Amino acid sequence: MTKPRAAETRKRTRIQKENEDRILEAALDIFSTFGFRGATIDQIANAAGMSKPNLLYYFRTKEAIHQVLIDTLLDNWLDPLRELNPDGDPLAELQSYIRRKLELARDYPRESRLFANEMLQGAPRIQEELRDLKALVDEKAAVIEQWIKDGKMARCNPHHLIFSIWATTQHYADFDVQVCAILAEEESIERRFSDAAKTLEQLFVHGLKISTK
Repeated sequence: MTKPRAAETRKRTRIQKENEDRILEAALDIFSTFGFRGATIDQIANAAGMSKPNLLYYFRTKEAIHQVLIDTLLDNWLDPLRELNPDGDPLAELQSYIRRKLELARDYPRESRLFANEMLQGAPRIQEELRDLKALVDEKAAVIEQWIKDGKMARCNPHHLIFSIWATTQHYADFDVQVCAILAEEESIERRFSDAAKTLEQLFVHGLKISTK
């Protein structure tokens, strides 16, 4: 993982760590709103409430800030997929995966939009990370394929199943404004994500049960 500049040569103080966190929090807002190309160091510094020279003491470039955010979000974002247990019940594992992906969309919408913005720009800054992602998805697709061969779930294309879960769960973060505009204003975020979980489980989990007819 890319390290902040202040961490390169010495142990960070509490104040340095707090300032780095302020910068990253501000940058997350800016990048998730404007994308990498639209974001500037000046915007991030203003959002963090510090001068540009002060910010550049901690991070030399906009790219360095962006890389730390990407590394962190991918580490957290992929945890649910990593934890897909080959020895578990397939439908229960998929149900848990869907629930955790929805929780990430609910709790970390800016991170999801940051990643979506990077994808829309052709992912020029995260090619290495995408290679790692491919390896993980291939590994878990092989797990799903084995479940299918063992007669534990209905046949499907494992890669496209994973893509579909990503698309439907992350929709609630990336298109939050659209979702809120269409649903009743009084509907709470808890109700919205609870209903989404039930619907997606109906589509994916129940839809993948082996037919007994």
